[in-house]
Amino acid sequence: MCTDMEIGMIYAIVTIIIGIVIAGVARGIVRWLETYAKTTESNWDDIILTAIGTPVQVGIIAVSVYIALKYFGVVPDQYAWIISDKVLNSLYILLGTWIVGSLVHKVILIYGHALAEKSKGDWDDRLVEFLELTARYVIWFAGIMLILINLEVNITPFLAGAGIVGLAFALAAQDLISNFFGGAIITVDKPFKVGDRIKVDQYYGDVIDIGPRSTRLKTLDYQIITIPNNKITTNYIINYAEPDQKLRITIPVSVAYGTDPKRVKDILLEIANNVIKKSDYLLEEPEPKAFFIEFGESGLEFVLYVWARKYNLPDEVKDAINSQIAERFAAEGIEIPFPQMEVRIKK
Repeated sequence: MCTDMEIGMIYAIVTIIIGIVIAGVARGIVRWLETYAKTTESNWDDIILTAIGTPVQVGIIAVSVYIALKYFGVVPDQYAWIISDKVLNSLYILLGTWIVGSLVHKVILIYGHALAEKSKGDWDDRLVEFLELTARYVIWFAGIMLILINLEVNITPFLAGAGIVGLAFALAAQDLISNFFGGAIITVDKPFKVGDRIKVDQYYGDVIDIGPRSTRLKTLDYQIITIPNNKITTNYIINYAEPDQKLRITIPVSVAYGTDPKRVKDILLEIANNVIKKSDYLLEEPEPKAFFIEFGESGLEFVLYVWARKYNLPDEVKDAINSQIAERFAAEGIEIPFPQMEVRIKK
């Protein structure tokens, strides 16, 4: 003949089995709903089902175990705290934290990445990942604190410790946070974008990446320079790609004293127009201009202004024009002076 303890154990096992069966049925229903949700245009049904699906199944089993332990006398008196209302409330808080954490995670994951895909850079994708991680830790920290409060545990030392850790983390991550917000400012203000040629301080090159912590430039020597974002936001930036890609190039020219200035200017403009016709480097508009700017120490100083089609062609333009200047001046008998110094010795 079975004792009350044995009968209670049988009832407890049956209760747990029923809970497992109900959880299995709930799992089947959730899977069917997930399949149906995939056919709808809204993402919210997918988000909600993903958030509550597994926690509900685990909750059904956990509640069945709690009922089996509490109402069938299978728990010894010294372990009666296991079936107290505080434990049940803690279980509810744990499941609620799980659901809220999963819900927030999925919302940030789906809608955050959808917004991030609209931009060219990848810093906002990393921002979404950072928000996912931060939201998850904050929600679980709050959930654990609520469980401790429910169990009547003094959480003051935990909060004080968390405050000290947070302060230490903030001091250690000061530069990281500054660079992070610098990246956000660059994205919002848009002083440049990936592919633009810029100059920041003494660094000159093409932007290849705008990250949450730093921006990378590829120099004309194909070297990669990593600049912290907070250095960029506090510095002067020259963007050679804005407002358009053309670039005015200045070519200085010197000729010997005694040369006709008008003739020199005419020759410079002829050379510039000839390069415009025979190459794809220069623009017809704005038109090239030549100026006689000063009397130098060794000769007459001129400057020729031409407009390159793109900011990355200055060397090609200078080579094409200077080559023709050297050839044309030689043919015209125009002397290009070299630095001279007259020394007089007084006896």
